[in-house]
Amino acid sequence: MASVRDVRLLPKAHLHLHFTGSMRSGTLLELADKYGVHLPEALKGGEPPKLRATDERGWFRFQRLYDMARSCLREPEDIQRLVRETAQEDVADGSRWLEIQVDPTSYAPRLGGLIPALEVILDAVERATAETGLPIRVLVAANRMKHPLDARTLARLAVRFADRGVIGFGLSNDERRGFARDFDRAFAIAREGGLIAAPHGGELSGASSVRDCLDDLRADRIGHGVRAAEDPRLLARLAESGVTCEVCPASNVALGVYEKPKDVPLRALWDAGVPMALGADDPLLFGSRLAAQYEIAREHHGFTDAELAELGRQSLRAGRMPPEALAAALADVDAWLTPDPALRPVGG
Repeated sequence: MASVRDVRLLPKAHLHLHFTGSMRSGTLLELADKYGVHLPEALKGGEPPKLRATDERGWFRFQRLYDMARSCLREPEDIQRLVRETAQEDVADGSRWLEIQVDPTSYAPRLGGLIPALEVILDAVERATAETGLPIRVLVAANRMKHPLDARTLARLAVRFADRGVIGFGLSNDERRGFARDFDRAFAIAREGGLIAAPHGGELSGASSVRDCLDDLRADRIGHGVRAAEDPRLLARLAESGVTCEVCPASNVALGVYEKPKDVPLRALWDAGVPMALGADDPLLFGSRLAAQYEIAREHHGFTDAELAELGRQSLRAGRMPPEALAAALADVDAWLTPDPALRPVGG
């Protein structure tokens, strides 16, 4: 007889979460009212908008909605509120470690410039950690739709603030645009500065984009990476090298990468031995947060509690947690699996 445990109580790390996309929908509505921003209906209902970003028009619409939401973050107190509420949501979902991804370029015009914008974000992170107890770190992400020289500037900025909580460097936006190799120098700067390399790949583009991230950017982790399932040899390479894929099941379905939750190749990656860290990506737009991703693994892919616990361990190991905190969180994963007479039995 199996038992179903509450996945919100499972210790886990959240390694794939975008800054504006982490906002509560209610907060967006309040900020839009505060600044007189007219939101499209797709951002008003609290339900994820219907998108299909696998075509150009769909991706443009997704980006437009994201930019509209970001335009409502104008003052340092807005940034502080977003990070504080995001931390509260993560704590409720069992997160023991959060790495949030941001391109400070997008916030610079309203926050006094590139460096002041990142300082405001890092100040908000420090406050949220103090208030909620959740350790939070930042990945600075370049936009692959912009010139690679911009990415180098951001990489140098990220290294400069490595002692303030920046631990990684990413590459986001439509991976069908440009080549990963165009950003190799930016990632070399970040790597030489001791930062994690965590570019997006294998979401809107196929397995080749994952391979490019490994070959050209020497990725430590891959944002998404699910399309690697289309190439068994690439899966074997990921497993052998221990590169973690930051898999976001709800996001994959919301953006039309896969039609249904059961189509996301969680089992293919699991069976191949590829480490995974489930993430929510952009809860504001996709309608679900961290614990819900584990529910998808359980409900649509048949992951047992023992397998969910291992997913939690994999996420924790893939973060940059201090050794003592990691050991404590892993011990708590084991405790989560301890038999509890209050658990609800399933099957027979």
